[in-house]
Amino acid sequence: MTVRQSRGPGRPSASGPTPPSEDQILRQGLEAFVELGYDGASMRELARRLGVSHNFINDRYGSKQVFWRAVVDHALEEATGFLTAALESGDDEERLTAIVRRFYQQAVRKPRLNQLMLEESHCRSERLDYVFDRYVAPLIAAIEPSVRRLVAAGRLPDTPMYLLYSAVIGPAAALTRRPMVERLGWPSDPDEAELTAIADDLARLALNGLLGHPPSRHAPRSDLPK
Repeated sequence: MTVRQSRGPGRPSASGPTPPSEDQILRQGLEAFVELGYDGASMRELARRLGVSHNFINDRYGSKQVFWRAVVDHALEEATGFLTAALESGDDEERLTAIVRRFYQQAVRKPRLNQLMLEESHCRSERLDYVFDRYVAPLIAAIEPSVRRLVAAGRLPDTPMYLLYSAVIGPAAALTRRPMVERLGWPSDPDEAELTAIADDLARLALNGLLGHPPSRHAPRSDLPK
């Protein structure tokens, strides 16, 4: 699903070394768009942060909008693949449990991605359309049959999809506010085990409310992102 509308190799800064790799460019682009917002991320400021000439983004991507899409694709494709893999096996409850757990695993490890998604959710825009049509809608469509069967079986409340979405997204949104949660006890420099525990505890809380009971505390860890 990657958009690669490049126009050329781009040019390094006249006073600097060879420009960073594509991966570095797109990761730094994500940081810039999260910190500055789309409108606040001028082409000049983006180029400054990337350490390239002010024409670099136009030369390589064609426009700021296309660069933003490349940044989003780079950030979301791996995350989406990790989430949708949870839908490949198990019964409906196991699939819902797995996808919620994986979503929170992504949230605690990659807060910048969640921050970008939340920022773009605040108002109607072409960027919101892009994220929703290419990533959110296909994921919702993939999990919706399981949700409907769980509702029919009385395992989930019969509520609109937007409420179920909000019930899952809300806790993850709170974890992107790191300065706040740090003051409430977020561990200092958490390691992989601590991040896993945070994600699983959060999934347990959310799923307990949705399904009426938490998933097993001793669920397999083989689905953790690398």
